[in-house]
Amino acid sequence: MFEKASRLKLRFESVVGMLTAEDLWDLPLTSKKSASLDGVAKRVSTLLKASEEESFVVKTSKPNEVLQLKLDVVKQVIAVRLEESEAKAKAEERRSKKQKILGLIAKKQDEELGDRSVEDLKKMLDEIT
Repeated sequence: MFEKASRLKLRFESVVGMLTAEDLWDLPLTSKKSASLDGVAKRVSTLLKASEEESFVVKTSKPNEVLQLKLDVVKQVIAVRLEESEAKAKAEERRSKKQKILGLIAKKQDEELGDRSVEDLKKMLDEIT
């Protein structure tokens, strides 16, 4: 799909002008102020629907292949970006949980150390030095 898109030198309309397939990777998923993947996908989808000729006599016409390819490319970029975003959120959640557990372990160790007698603490100090 991306090979075909690059060979056809596909360009995507956006509020900031024409974009290449490579430019899509730099766009935010959504944005009200600037270009976004959602906005590009909506524009391509609208153009694709408008290109389909409605007929009540002739069976369905063939959809515009270039517009369909554009839509497929944008949808693939969106899918990958959503997957990456989800993976990043899960990694952050795991990191946060790990930090919390490590903090609790340190607290328990401090409590355990604080429960020892002065003599035990002095012996431990002597062993360290």
